[in-house]
Amino acid sequence: MGNAKQKITTFFMFEGKAEEAMNFYITLFDRSEIISIQHYGPNEAGAEGSVVQALFSLNGQVFMCIDSSVKHNFTFTPSMSLYVTCDTDAEIERVFGRLSDGGFVLMPLGAYPFSEKFGWVQDKFGVSWQLTLEKK
Repeated sequence: MGNAKQKITTFFMFEGKAEEAMNFYITLFDRSEIISIQHYGPNEAGAEGSVVQALFSLNGQVFMCIDSSVKHNFTFTPSMSLYVTCDTDAEIERVFGRLSDGGFVLMPLGAYPFSEKFGWVQDKFGVSWQLTLEKK
């Protein structure tokens, strides 16, 4: 489903939540799936069962993720976010609701000068999403 020849791929580094995040994200958008996943085995560099590397697609766009075996002093920040154009009011409401559950709303879903319906949320994994309703 995903385009494995995509030249630029968004890369997510989690610390033990990569597979959970992927499984959540693929439920949000049509044409989404886990393309490939490789787990750490016993006595390897990462925690057994965590993700060495995985590819997944959201609405046909490919993303990559890992579970870092190294603790870092940084995580995701809203200064980089995924910008999603939703086709319908029902879609933006559904996706915003699911992403904000357990997350943090940065801008509530509403009308703004630049969009008739827009919302910005940081999900429970720390990834930032901007959602806008496609102009008709």
